[in-house]
Amino acid sequence: MRKSSKPPFGAKTARSKPHAAPARGGRAAPRPSGDIAFRRPSAELSILYGYHAVREVLRAQKRKALDLFATPAALEKLQPEIAASGVTTHVVAPDVLDARLGADAVHQGVLLEARPLPDLDIADIEVKSGLVLALDQITDPHNVGAILRTAAAFAVDAVIVTERHAPEFSGVLAKTASGGLEHVPLVEVVNLARALDQLGEAGFLRVGLDSEGPASLEDTVLSRPTVLLLGAEGKGLRRLTREKCDVLARLDMPGAVKSLNVSNACAVALTLARRALRETP
Repeated sequence: MRKSSKPPFGAKTARSKPHAAPARGGRAAPRPSGDIAFRRPSAELSILYGYHAVREVLRAQKRKALDLFATPAALEKLQPEIAASGVTTHVVAPDVLDARLGADAVHQGVLLEARPLPDLDIADIEVKSGLVLALDQITDPHNVGAILRTAAAFAVDAVIVTERHAPEFSGVLAKTASGGLEHVPLVEVVNLARALDQLGEAGFLRVGLDSEGPASLEDTVLSRPTVLLLGAEGKGLRRLTREKCDVLARLDMPGAVKSLNVSNACAVALTLARRALRETP
């Protein structure tokens, strides 16, 4: 994945506090660095922060971890993953991370510089659960992060996004995904309509979620493998995307509120689709 992080900070260097983390259990404490030199943002660098997001990068080892900057408490919690990954660590104070990421970033005392995830193609999707998600220009990183977290929970085979009109795959998205980014294959495509043609040729049932769909998803017969298409909030699926779908289906809500946030709609759709595929002969 080539999308890089562009965190809202100005200075490229910051000074950590001149004291080391206390050693516990007989382990030598990491030595604090004097001047912390962060790498410049680039297409070959991902900035990830938050305990769960960073922990899963170190556990999954699907990308190269470069440098880990963390408070003494965060380093202590991540010791097993640090030992297994061999990542270089730096002890820093919380305000160093605030300066790097911005005061609003909930970093939980840890920041990781890493290489992007490897590029994948439609042909690389391995059908296991039989469910794939395709996102049609959903740009909010919180929504995409929540969708990736849900996709990881449902063992979705892949999430397809467009190269343009998609958020950066680091920073707040990775934090919201809570590690899901490392466990769901992420496929970037230049042209979603062309990708849907490829999926159709590969035997995928293409189901577009549409509030005006002729039938409810609950009553729609699904077959394995299925790709569920989600459109941006407000806009929904684009016309050409809709035309490439084999089926358009809606989510019927029995309550007074008839619409859901796209990430919540994704969770409901995956629940119904998983049940339908399990019941398919």
